[in-house]
Order: sequence, then C-alpha cells, then structure tokens
Amino acid sequence: MTEDRSPRLVWTEEGAPRSGRFDDVYFSREDGLTETRAVFLTGCGLPEAWGERRRFTVAELGFGTGLNIAALLDLWRRTRPAGARLHIFSVEGFPLSRDEAARALSNWPEIAEASQALLDAWPANAPGFHRLDLPGFDAVLDLAIGEAADMLNQWSGRADAWFLDGFAPSTNPGMWSDAVLDAVAARSAPGARIATFTVAGMVRRGLADRGFAVEKRPGHGRKRERLEARLPGAVTETEPRVAIVGAGIAGAALARAFAAQGVRPRVIEADRPGAGGSGFPAALVTPRLDAGDAAIAGLYAQTLERAATLYDALPGAVTARGVLQLEQAPRDAARFVKIAAQSLWPEGAMAVFDASACSARLGETVASGGLWMEGARAIRPAAVLTAWLAQADKTPAQVARLEPADDGWRLLDEAGEPIAEAEVVILAGGWGAAGLQPDLGLAPVRGQADWVEGATPQPATAWGGYAAPTGDGLLYGATHERGETVVETSDAASERNLDTVAARLPALAARITAAGPSRKRAAVRATTADRLPLAGEIAPGLYVLGGLGSRGFCVAPLLAEHIAARALGTPSPLPEGFAARVTPARRALAQPLPQTDASD
Repeated sequence: MTEDRSPRLVWTEEGAPRSGRFDDVYFSREDGLTETRAVFLTGCGLPEAWGERRRFTVAELGFGTGLNIAALLDLWRRTRPAGARLHIFSVEGFPLSRDEAARALSNWPEIAEASQALLDAWPANAPGFHRLDLPGFDAVLDLAIGEAADMLNQWSGRADAWFLDGFAPSTNPGMWSDAVLDAVAARSAPGARIATFTVAGMVRRGLADRGFAVEKRPGHGRKRERLEARLPGAVTETEPRVAIVGAGIAGAALARAFAAQGVRPRVIEADRPGAGGSGFPAALVTPRLDAGDAAIAGLYAQTLERAATLYDALPGAVTARGVLQLEQAPRDAARFVKIAAQSLWPEGAMAVFDASACSARLGETVASGGLWMEGARAIRPAAVLTAWLAQADKTPAQVARLEPADDGWRLLDEAGEPIAEAEVVILAGGWGAAGLQPDLGLAPVRGQADWVEGATPQPATAWGGYAAPTGDGLLYGATHERGETVVETSDAASERNLDTVAARLPALAARITAAGPSRKRAAVRATTADRLPLAGEIAPGLYVLGGLGSRGFCVAPLLAEHIAARALGTPSPLPEGFAARVTPARRALAQPLPQTDASD
C-alpha cells in the first residue's frame, strides 16, 4: 500500500497555506518573504558568506512551498560572484503539488522569476532524490522526498549554510531529533552557518553539543527570538584539470556534467564521437525493471527521470516519448503489475496494458500484454553527443596507458609520448576501458542492429528485440554475442534481426521489408557480472564510468553527475545507497550474479 505523503493542505481565510498534518502554517501571516529574508538569508550571513566562492552549498530541512529557495535564488542571481555555482539540497516529507505551490508563491510577485523557475522544474512526488536544473540562476536543486534523517544519511554533500525550517519541534519532533542533528553536523562544511526560527532548548543544546557556536537573535513579527549557529573553520577550493577518455554517451554525459559545474574538461577520443555503441541512429532510453530489489529499481527510476529531463531539453534529440515493453514470458504479466505498483515511480509513469491495448497502440494484433513506460524515450544519439561534447575541448588520440604524475595522471600514447596530464581522469571508453584497467571486470558483447528509412512510424517497442524510431525511419534488432570483440556486420545477422521482428510483429516486419534495403552497423558494448554499471573512483583521481551495457543512454547522465560531484567535492545527486551499488569496489564483480525471476 502506498504511504500517504500528502501535507493535508488547508487554506486560511487570509489565503495562507497551512499543514493539516502538523497544524502549523508554512509562513508568517505578516510577511512570509520578509521573514525568510530576515531569519534564513540574513541569519546565514548571505550574501556576504559566498563572497569570492566559486561554489556554494545551501541545505534546507522543510522545502514546503519553496519560498525560502525562491528567495535564495533571487538573492543569488543579484549578488553571486561571476561564474559561481549554487548547489541546493532540500528535504520534504510531505510535498505540495505544483498547483498548490504556485498558489502559495503567488503572494510574492517581487520574486516571481525565481518562483517560476522552481515551478517550471517542479518534480513528481515520488520518494527519493530529484535533481532540478535552474539554469537561469547558475544553480541546481536536489529535492529529497522522504524522512529527514533518512534523506540526510543518503546525501553526500557538505553544506555551507543550513535553513532549518521544519514545523515547530512541538508538532514535528522528528525533524529536530538527535539523528537529524547528528546528520546536520556531519554534513556541514568548515565555517558552516545555521539559521532557524526556533529557540527551543533541545535545538540550542543539540547544536552546541555538536560543536556549533549558538546565539539567540531578535525574531521576526510575533516571534521574539530566533537562532543562529556557526562552526569554526573555512573552506579551501581547488579547480582540477579533467580528462575524459572516450566520446560516446558516457564521455558526452561527463562533459556536460563537469561543464554544469563550471569546469571545461578535455575529451580524448581515438576515432570520432559515437564510434562505439553510441553511434547508432536511434537509441532506447529504458530502465532495468526489477520487482524484487528495491535499490536496483530505485536506481533505474532515478536515472530514467534524469535522462528524460535532460534529453527533453535538447532540440531534436527525442524521437518518441514512452516505450511499450511487451511481455516476454508468462511470468511477466504478474511481474509488470508489481513493477507498476512500485511507489518509486511518479503517478502514471508505468501502466499495465492488456493484449487489446497493446494491439491498439501498435496497430497490429499481439497476443500478450505489456508495460507502457511513459517516462522512457527514443532518442537520436548524434544530437545528444553533439550538444554535450561541445562543452569540452577535444584531443584526437589513442590512450595506450596511464601512469601517475606528481599532481595526478599522465595519459600516454602507444609510443609512450604524453597526450595530456590531469588531476582527474575518467575512463569512459566502453569496452576500451578494459585495455587500460583490466581489473575492472568488464566483459564484451557485440551487437548488430539494422535500420531502414521511410518505414511507417512505429511506437518505440521492446520485447527482447526492439524497434526504435530514428525520426526518418526505424532502427531494429539487435544481435547479442557475448565475448565477441571483432566489430563486423553480416547479412546473416540482418536476417536474424528481421526474423526477431517478424516473430512478434509481423505487420511491422512487412513494412520494414517494403521500405527497401536496410543498413547495418555493429559495435561492442561492455557489461559487468551483475549487469550494473561502474561509476566511481578506482584510484586517487582516477575514475570510471563504464559497464553500461544496453542501458547507457538511461544511466549515463545521472551517473556522470555523480562522478563529477565526487571528483570536485560537491554534492552528488545519487543517494549513498545507490552509489554503493555502482561503485567499482563492489564485491559483485568477482563472480556472476545468479539470474532471478525478478530482474529484467
């Protein structure tokens, strides 16, 4: 049964929002914006605290209507240092809908642009972490929906400023528990400042016991006092050189992720962008479905949400919204029901179709049902690679080996000549990463896909085989040859691909045949024993984003942001539990993971 996460919102006669769950108001009746500015912005020493900083992190407990963050964004845009980036992390246990937030924020027209930016990026209310881009403000918001202690323990960041804005300790004690205050202290940067409206003794003593210097300050409106607290120390910032090996979707996603943090990386590619598995004319962006492992299911739900958001923002990248996954085995009908019912998906993101609904969607009769994945996509890889790699410098070269340097890593060619040096290096060359780091546990899989131009438009569909619209035709396939590393195409493989379509969708196969001769391409993908990606550090300053298999376009955007965050010391959008599942250090690489009925 889905947990009730409603704030049970009610509106006062004055038009102010009030939580029926906690019987408390979201902001001051007198002037909520003035209170926010006095208690939280001034209370954290803003804007002076971000001074000459290149990156600044604000964390908040109690996102509520978004008023505090809208006010913060407004101040940041007016006073931030040139080129600086703002990272925001906020926790909300009982999120408002977008319409409810819009009504509340409409009270403050003076911050309308910041409020609208929040509303434009407003996420679904599924539990977990949601990354929201705020490009007009050089800012990003990670909104965590869930219990405060749980969400803080999953966050990897260190905050320079904290807005503690949960409802009062008397009505919402869980927001002010020892576990929460422990997490706040553990996730505070040197010199961090805390501001809150409450002066409750448990909060004052709790912060003081955890090393904060705590002071009472004059309150706002009817509140006589408020609290400010501060840790000793100061932050030291560095700006590393970054080199990315590989220019497929992993390398392109990394280029975008570092550029979003103000670092222009260098991408080193021996051939051309998309020379490997990312070079087909279309790709499906679909998650790995799992009805039994909540962490795997949650990881792919978050990566899909992030990927769809970023691809939707690229003109000409998306060729189809939504993908139909047909049943492959009798067990799939019940499994799809379980998957669609998982609380980790936004409402309506997963819908179970019977055979009739599938037939209507596909325009031909099929004998089984399926799962409609609203958030999945079909995309043009070339559009993505072109846009994201434009944010990096390029070096055409074949990296033959790596060696430690005084301040990082040196990349060498086959003759032993240096190509580049960098403090941060990420291996993102698919199967090619195995030659540079054999201990990664990567395994090759060769696949051939075919495509035709001018075929009748077809919904993006997967069933073991797949059909993906290219924009002017259709890509279909693909073969799956484990252990093969020689990239070659064959007419026999083309026949197998067409037979795969004909066995399930004969009318589509007939349209493909009628469209004329097909074109074909083969590439080698890298996989891991447990079929989960590798995303993390393998030695000081050396990282890998690989083992993506056939899910690269789904997982690469978010995992690239995770690696960029780790390399730069900024907050990752990936919960720590998910990060542990994809770290290269995980034990699962040592032996294959048994297949289960729950995974796809």
